[in-house]
Amino acid sequence: MAAFDTTRPFADTGSASRITSFILNVFGAVSAWNDARLTRDSLDALSDRELDDIGLSRGDIERIAAR
Repeated sequence: MAAFDTTRPFADTGSASRITSFILNVFGAVSAWNDARLTRDSLDALSDRELDDIGLSRGDIERIAAR
């Protein structure tokens, strides 16, 4: 018969956990930057008329991309 000890807390993996967290944070920041860049480029490519059709102006592009 096998016995499992379930009273021990989860062991902290230490530096491996911090490194993984750091890498995930960097990846998230790069991903957010790229999303903002693509949004800005896409809206910049639209004409003033097309922007007006969707209720935006050139001045709104930076605010929209920053979200």
